[in-house]
Amino acid sequence: MACILIIDDEADLRATMRAALEQDGHEVFEAKNGMGGLALLDKIPVELVITDILMPEKDGLEIIVALHHDHPDIRIIAISGGGNDGGTRFLSIAEKFGASRILAKPFRRQQLQDTVRAALDTAIGD
Repeated sequence: MACILIIDDEADLRATMRAALEQDGHEVFEAKNGMGGLALLDKIPVELVITDILMPEKDGLEIIVALHHDHPDIRIIAISGGGNDGGTRFLSIAEKFGASRILAKPFRRQQLQDTVRAALDTAIGD
């Protein structure tokens, strides 16, 4: 299975995603913001990053740009509830910036697992 990094400022959501992904056999790491996530990427080789879009200390779009520059082989799933502007706008932008997959909050466990599976099965650049 894959090594996955979850970057999200919501601790409860990180824990829920982690439990679902570990149940599928993945090794999962967490970061509560973009700065912490990028620091972990320098220490841990991961295949997939799941990043929230709206976060303090580096947002998800900045994470996506940094990943494409420094870690082009890592697949990315962007997640967002959208704040006041609506999640679909942010997720559409995340796709344009290079997210492999997107997922709107709130989502169900099965949606997360299916999206992770699809992202991991996708070749970089597809």
